[in-house]
Amino acid sequence: MKRMVKLGFVLLVCFSLVACGQEAKKGKDDVEVLKIGILQYAQHPALDQANEGFVQALADQGFVNGENIKIDFQNAQGNQATTETIADKLVNDGNDLIYAIATPAAQAVAQKTQDIPVVVSAVTNPENAGLVDSNEAPGGNITGVSDLTPVAEQIALLQELLPDAKRVAIMYTNAEDNSRFQAELAKTAIEAAGLEWIEATVSDISQIQQVTESLVGKVDVIYIPTDNLMAEGIATITMVATDKGIPCIVGEPSMVAGGGLATDGIDYYNVGYLAGLQAAKILRGEATPATMPIEYLGNEDREIVINKEVADELGIVIPDFLLDKVIEAK
Repeated sequence: MKRMVKLGFVLLVCFSLVACGQEAKKGKDDVEVLKIGILQYAQHPALDQANEGFVQALADQGFVNGENIKIDFQNAQGNQATTETIADKLVNDGNDLIYAIATPAAQAVAQKTQDIPVVVSAVTNPENAGLVDSNEAPGGNITGVSDLTPVAEQIALLQELLPDAKRVAIMYTNAEDNSRFQAELAKTAIEAAGLEWIEATVSDISQIQQVTESLVGKVDVIYIPTDNLMAEGIATITMVATDKGIPCIVGEPSMVAGGGLATDGIDYYNVGYLAGLQAAKILRGEATPATMPIEYLGNEDREIVINKEVADELGIVIPDFLLDKVIEAK
């Protein structure tokens, strides 16, 4: 009899634990709550905007944090070891979907799971980064939105603003797949424009000031693609460069706000928003990453952004034909 009572008690406890597990995925009014993990590689405005756009797109599609989804946002602050640790956590926590912002974050998550749907953004070429079989047909559990910027058009803008420039430094992080890919595009565009280029690479943020100083007297302008380390150190780069009369043409608008002269770039909020629309389709069961091509922003999403204060400090006159296209850096 005592054994039967004990058995009944154990069964009751087990049933209660199962019920609690089920309730863990319930929100108010018994709405199922889906778990979304977000891994942002570093803290800088472009990636922040990619996160903001993603969350807003989900909300606009009916997936509201605190109601029917629970977002676990994690920022690795540019540290690769931390990125790996967070990726492990998000996978082990059993998230229903993971959003990875920037290539190092996407690569870390990709190594941890082949089952959880993953949406990436701020990755220039997911195929080149080894994340998908191809950008047209990802073939696995990963899809997303590329932040490929119009490199050739940025070099054209460089020539329009700086018609006397002859020698261009391409400054980027040599450890970032995104940056190496864009650097090759920049070399091709610079050569096609009849200009010369030199490489200026760094592997650590502590090297940025020294490398920038090494370019003084060697180049007329610095070109900086979208690059996480460069974005973090943009204030240092432009402080040195502008003081020495060297303008910086950069990959995206937040770098212009950080002291760059200009860009013909894309809005990272829109990159994140498009990724959020993809995530909503996956969460609703309308599509799977394997058959969702990598998406790109269109030409209508490009904007020329010029830092007029920097232009004035460098004595650069903005051509009249650009004035009606310019958005002032904020």
